[in-house]
This record gives sequence, C-alpha cells and structure tokens, in this order.
Amino acid sequence: MNNPFVIPGVIRLCSLGLAAVLLAGCGDSSSTSSHSPGLFAKAVAAVQPTEFNTIDWTDLMPEDDLDALLNPPEYINDIQDGSAEDQLSSQIRAAVAQAHEDPYQQALISTRVVEDMNGQAIRLAGFIVPLEFDDNQVITQFFLVPFFGACIHVPPPPPNQIILVNAPDGLTLEALYDPFWVSGVLETTLTENEVATSAYTLTMDSFEPYTEEDEPKDE
Repeated sequence: MNNPFVIPGVIRLCSLGLAAVLLAGCGDSSSTSSHSPGLFAKAVAAVQPTEFNTIDWTDLMPEDDLDALLNPPEYINDIQDGSAEDQLSSQIRAAVAQAHEDPYQQALISTRVVEDMNGQAIRLAGFIVPLEFDDNQVITQFFLVPFFGACIHVPPPPPNQIILVNAPDGLTLEALYDPFWVSGVLETTLTENEVATSAYTLTMDSFEPYTEEDEPKDE
C-alpha cells in the first residue's frame, strides 16, 4: 500500500490494509495496570539524552505476533473479491469465529510486549493523537502511533504498536499529519481508555520534527 502518511521504514504492517485494522477494537474505559513499574524511575535517572537509541515500530512487537500479521490467513485475501460491505461483514464473521484460535486475529489485538524494551531509552518516529491539554492548548499527554489517522479517522493498530506518552513540558502541533521523532524511556505498561489501548508508556524527554534523513539505514 502506498500511503503518503506512513513513515517510510518505520512501520511495515500498513500493507495489511485498512480492512485488517478494522478488526482491532479501540478498547474500553478501565483502570491502568503495569507489567513492571519499579524499573522505570531507575532508568530515567541513569539515561542521558545522547544515549537514546533509534528503534523501529516492529521492535516493540513479539516475533510471533509480527510473523502472524505479515502472513495473514487465506480468508483475508479471499474477501477482497466482494463488495466493500461483503468484505467488512465477512471479516467480522471470521473474526468472531476464529479470534480465540487464529494467531492473525490475536495479533491484531495483542497486548503482548517485548520485555527487553522495558527501561530502554529510545527514539521513535510516529504520529500524535492528543489526549490531554493544558489551559493554553499545549498537549501534555498523547498516543504515539505508527500511521496517520490511527484512533481518529481509522481504528487503532495493535496495542503493542501504540505508546502512551506523558509530556510534562508539553508540545504544540500545527497539524495532526505532521510526524515527529519522540525520545524518552520506555516502560511496558498497559493502559486502556475510551480512545485506545496501549501496551507501552513513555515519559518524553525531547521531540523534533520527523525527517527521512534521520531514518536508520538497512545494512
């Protein structure tokens, strides 16, 4: 899929198509729970801004989840022959029937994380979904997502492809379609609200506009 709003080289799952993304729910309102809360403060104290490592979105996804999404079952391809309505209804029926046993459907809503990423100082490019503002409309909390429109115009990606970012110093946006590099220390914390469910949390150290020149090169 050639999507001008997808960051080149950052996320490779968008080729799965919007129909697949539609199967992932936006989550419900409930409390926040943490996989490993104690390590975060120690990691923040130890890290320096120059030590942030640039990562890819796929680094946040367990290998078997990634493999399932990159190798969708045959019925995902078969429904493309029908109308848009038939495609959606067929997918929903397939999802209901197979969600408990189909690795592909499970990966679409997976909250599983890469535990080694907990406490890591990272730098990651993505799009911002504002959640909280101060009195001056400065964004103080947001979801960082791998493609434009996630959780706003289209349903969200899997929870392990969403990061809840707390930004104490705040940031302002000229447009939601502007991508940013965001740096901070990552924590494997599950958060659910009315917008989406995220499997990771990050306290932002810094941010900057995204440029392709900064994208890591494949060796």
